Amino acid sequence: MLKLARVALALVFGAGLASVAATAAAQTVNPAGEKLYKTACIACHSTGVAKAPKLGDKNAWAPLIASGMDAMMEIAVKGKGAMPPRGASSADDATLQAAVEYMVQASR
Repeated sequence: MLKLARVALALVFGAGLASVAATAAAQTVNPAGEKLYKTACIACHSTGVAKAPKLGDKNAWAPLIASGMDAMMEIAVKGKGAMPPRGASSADDATLQAAVEYMVQASR
């Protein structure tokens, strides 16, 4: 009986660790996105210049996050307001999306 209890406890504990690991993996920062943010996006998104949503400002990012990644990518690719297309970078779509994901993750 004691052995069965240990096995059950090990399974429950292991499942909990797997859940924590999955959550951590989902929150892993893509280095390419962080790099693009720090080289191009930071100029406006760190200060909020020209109404750019500031990194970490949950209220400013909430409606954008609610609109979904496709809508945010459309803004990133085409530009909006004072933001030029692709944030004035030559980043490919995957890197641009990684930068958007970086900002979203930091602003949830």
